[in-house]
Amino acid sequence: MGRRIRLATRGLVFKGDRLLLVNAWPDGKSDLMCAPGGGVEPHQSLPDNLRREIYEETGLTVTVGPCVLINEFHNPGSNFHQVDIYFRCTLVAGELTDAWQDVENIVTDRRWVTREELTTLRVKPDSLAEVAWDHDGAAAYDALEPLLR
Repeated sequence: MGRRIRLATRGLVFKGDRLLLVNAWPDGKSDLMCAPGGGVEPHQSLPDNLRREIYEETGLTVTVGPCVLINEFHNPGSNFHQVDIYFRCTLVAGELTDAWQDVENIVTDRRWVTREELTTLRVKPDSLAEVAWDHDGAAAYDALEPLLR
């Protein structure tokens, strides 16, 4: 079987000055946090995929705005290679609650964080804070990063 690149969408969602992050490692296998989102399903637009993923992971409804980042990461020891496309999103409805259950039982933590709190967490991509809080122009590109667990 040939190598395939996985495509995913991720959303930068703010509530006031706080960015939404999730931990998508089942059973607490990692403390790594990231923006919500996930794999793209065929025959759905990237924004439709992202709205679905954010709702599944958090119970929140968003509108999807402009693309702000394209990030690549891989595992050099395997064939895994993923391209994440990040979009700025606007919260439309919903609240984070402990009662919400991710439909795939992958997300183990979801929270709103300030930029200062973000510095105390392990996050990917490395440029997350800069893109989320400082970036307001054309989409940025992050060169290939190694996968962290």
